[in-house]
Amino acid sequence: MFAVIFKAKVGKQDKDYLDMVAVMRELAFSKYGCLDFFAVSEGDQEIAISYWESENDIQRWHSDTQHTVAQKLGREKWYQSYTVEVVEIQRRYSFP
Repeated sequence: MFAVIFKAKVGKQDKDYLDMVAVMRELAFSKYGCLDFFAVSEGDQEIAISYWESENDIQRWHSDTQHTVAQKLGREKWYQSYTVEVVEIQRRYSFP
């Protein structure tokens, strides 16, 4: 299992941003096999973590034409900066 960690300093996030997030989230689950996704923000900081079965799924998601448009808009108007980390989960446990 893999995780994508997206950390950003947000810019102006308008209705178009919220609409795009909904479309991207649905696309990740329906077409690319995203297993789980959550995002939180505090002040001008945002973090989103998504979980994937394979790195190939992540690469296909990253290359999707709609996602490419979203990334371009993110750089142009929605984010001041961001970092993406793709990690392989070595161990996982939970309670209860």
